[in-house]
This record gives sequence, C-alpha cells and structure tokens, in this order.
Amino acid sequence: MQGSLRFRCELEKPSDALAVLVLEGDVDIYTAPEFKETLERALAGGASRIIVDMARVSFIDSTTLGVLVSGVRQVGERGGALAVVCSNENITRLFEITGLDHTFAVCATREEAIRSLTEQAPA
Repeated sequence: MQGSLRFRCELEKPSDALAVLVLEGDVDIYTAPEFKETLERALAGGASRIIVDMARVSFIDSTTLGVLVSGVRQVGERGGALAVVCSNENITRLFEITGLDHTFAVCATREEAIRSLTEQAPA
C-alpha cells in the first residue's frame, strides 16, 4: 500500500504571519510533493512563522526531511522561523540523529511550538 492512501495535509492560517500545516499519516516520496506544495502556498500567502504539526504522522522519509530543510531556508530568508510538532519518538529520534533538531524547534505540542516561534522570530 502506498503512503498516499493514508495521508492528509491541511493548511490553517491563524494569523497573517502564522501558518500551521497539519499532516497526518505517512509523509514519504509519494506524499511529500503535496506537503511541499502546501508549504509553498503558506509562504506565498505571507507566512513568516510556520508550524508543521506532525502529531498524527506515523512515518517520514528523507524526502520529508528535504522539504523541511527547504522550508527552514525559505522562511529564514524572510526573518521568520519554522517549528515542528512531533510526539512520535521514532521521528523525533530521526531529527536528533540528523541534527535537524538544531535547525528547527521540535516541540511536543502546538502551544510549545507557538512559544518557540515567538522567541525565535520578531513580531
């Protein structure tokens, strides 16, 4: 079964500067293009603070990591920041092993991610 059968990606815009991408299921080579497109839509809409909510993500691959790194670079160019919400120990460990937990905040809750972005990016 391909990951795309168990994938969902939604964009929420709580404010002009803040975008929340809510992902669910497997984010892999098949579904990462939709994730990337949604991230680009958030950036085009003026978001300078982005939360990628992966609380309901069961699997990611290197394609997903590439989308996240690209997102960090793009949002950083506009003086913003990106944070990830993740409680899956395997995915969190992957961020630690790759050192990406030093590139963006990895938070247990959305509230923690909002606090992190407030500390990292100017209002």
